[in-house]
Amino acid sequence: MKSKKRYFSCVLAIAFALTACSTPQADRSAATEVPEIRPGILQGYLPMNDPFQSAVFVPASPAEAGALQELDNQVSSYSLTLRDTPRWEMAKHDAHLGFPAVANTFSCALDLPVSEQETPALYMLLRRTLADVGLATYSAKNTYARSRPFMINGQPTCTPDEEEQLRHDGSYPSGHTSIGWGWALILAELVPERAEAVLARGRAFGESRIVCNVHWYSDVVAGRMVGAGAVATLHANPDFLAAMTAASAEIAGARQRGLTASGDCAQELKDLSYGL
Repeated sequence: MKSKKRYFSCVLAIAFALTACSTPQADRSAATEVPEIRPGILQGYLPMNDPFQSAVFVPASPAEAGALQELDNQVSSYSLTLRDTPRWEMAKHDAHLGFPAVANTFSCALDLPVSEQETPALYMLLRRTLADVGLATYSAKNTYARSRPFMINGQPTCTPDEEEQLRHDGSYPSGHTSIGWGWALILAELVPERAEAVLARGRAFGESRIVCNVHWYSDVVAGRMVGAGAVATLHANPDFLAAMTAASAEIAGARQRGLTASGDCAQELKDLSYGL
């Protein structure tokens, strides 16, 4: 019972990250048949009363004086050199999970618009799975309660307004990474001909958290593990499978209409070259 209470309290942490850049328009656009777990945050497909137990399979976070922590330190030190580069700017964008802004994250990788207006089924699929895949990290987060890099190195983050809240939210595994990698797996399944580009963008989405100085490298690795586990669990849910079928048909229709990504995809690809 105690773990479930802590799980539900962690919805507030996800809510903070989501609503940091959400808008009233995004809140009003939520489909009336899907309840909100917080303003602007839709309930996922998985039952809220049976939290995903990521602590069962995610290994313990690195020991403070161990080799894995030394690797984390080295990656963190390098990532600090990316401050004020285009990769830093991308990391700032990736930090915000609020809709509708976050919906375009994979648009270039898919070469498709992702919006409530042009691809509503896909847009809703992303909105709902955000809760499923993001909250899946909290069993492990609460178990390991790891401190974040900026708390250790004293260097700035790309989201200074969120630092106080992040101090009370475990670093390991990375929830943003779980979301980004989970979305990448879902989208790669829907658009297999673009799988490589989609997975590359999903990898970079998690690495943005290292660039932001809010997560360690091992947090990101563990986040991908949780994201994959949550997506596998979703595949046993009939509502999720129906949503995937609807999104697949919608994507096929968008291709037939000749819709393509509208952003500066060449610039995004260039920005991604500042990798880790």
